[in-house]
Amino acid sequence: MILVDTALQQREAEGRPIRVGIVGAGFMTQGLVNQIAHSTPGMRVAAVSNRHPERAVKVFQYAGLEAAIADTQSALDAAIRAGKPVACADAMLLTRSEHIDVIVEITGSVEFGAHVVLDAFKHGKDVVLMNAELDATIGPILQVYAKKHGVILSACDGDEPGIQVNLYRWVKGLGLTPRVIGNVKGLQDRYRNPTTQKGYAERWGQNPAMVTSFADGSKTNFEETIVANATGFKVRQRGMSRGLEYRGDIMQIGKIYDIDELREYGGIIDYVVGTPLTKIFVLAEHQDPKQREYLNLYHMGEGPLYSFFVPYHLPHMEVPNSIARVAIFRDSVAPPIEGPVVEVAAIAKRDLKAGEILDEYGMYMTYGEAANVDEMNGRHYLPEGLVEGCKLIRDIAQDAALTYEDVELPPGRLADRLRAEQYRHFCDETWLEARLLQTA
Repeated sequence: MILVDTALQQREAEGRPIRVGIVGAGFMTQGLVNQIAHSTPGMRVAAVSNRHPERAVKVFQYAGLEAAIADTQSALDAAIRAGKPVACADAMLLTRSEHIDVIVEITGSVEFGAHVVLDAFKHGKDVVLMNAELDATIGPILQVYAKKHGVILSACDGDEPGIQVNLYRWVKGLGLTPRVIGNVKGLQDRYRNPTTQKGYAERWGQNPAMVTSFADGSKTNFEETIVANATGFKVRQRGMSRGLEYRGDIMQIGKIYDIDELREYGGIIDYVVGTPLTKIFVLAEHQDPKQREYLNLYHMGEGPLYSFFVPYHLPHMEVPNSIARVAIFRDSVAPPIEGPVVEVAAIAKRDLKAGEILDEYGMYMTYGEAANVDEMNGRHYLPEGLVEGCKLIRDIAQDAALTYEDVELPPGRLADRLRAEQYRHFCDETWLEARLLQTA
């Protein structure tokens, strides 16, 4: 963080700003463009793409900037060279422009996001994801592609996975052993849907499906999956603590966990509902009795679990730090350490009937729960990130996990192929590739 601000000031002084292209023009992009335009020296948003480019123009207007609309590569590149913000409908104009340094993907779409990321890699672009669904579903294999192309794929500061892994790294650097990496939610109701969340979404100008994915727990499970894959931590059960309420002192939250169980796992990801003024936490122990004495002196308690926490998260305000970490320092935020450790299974939000076509996450039919990869793989669970467009071939009871055997997949999806490749590459499993051949 301290290195980042100095490095950005130097880029500003040298007249070499990091040129950012953003894919998606929603609520978060609106805030991010404004943040970079007015609070981030050494960086500028060169272009924003959106299916409806007029929405991208409005995002620039929100930041006090007037943008041109380009529909060809030459027009987009000419506008960027002239220093004029530019909007477009085709995201690949951004990935293929030699005048953009870093792509920020903020669509929340797994299938479309996969196409954008691979095209960015092909054209030598680093990518920062504000797309937890994509990262949690096929992030490990996308990292393989990033390394092949010599580019960086990164999660972002400000979002929970980035904050958690930053804190995890800091706590490890102090010499402690992290045992729990946790998230704190204000609400958990797995049956929420865009109708119940409509008022809140309208109040804040957000997408009701995105708001629903937070309320029904899917987003938290996606985010914690990224943390698990970046640390090797697992879940104690599918869905973690499933809305366990804790409203006590964050310094005492370690008392709800069994230290011996945590040691057996090595470490777990989890979330609780309620604790005020806290967003994320890391619980860690120290093996050195001399250091435990110091921790007690410093009002951290007697252990065995010491609580470290961050009371806020500021997504769009902190994303520029991630862009700079990637572009200047070649440092990825929360990369998977290898293959998937945890994935997000699709669970029926209501009784589902054969013949129905599943809607996407954050909607009416499914919610997501984090599951260890051995369970996910062994039971052939369908990932929540790939539910959209799947056709049910049998009835599914409410709260039951969906499997690949329960659905017909939409034909020809890149994300399905990448997930099958991910299993073959990391788990030496080929059943999913065989399943895709059957449904081709």
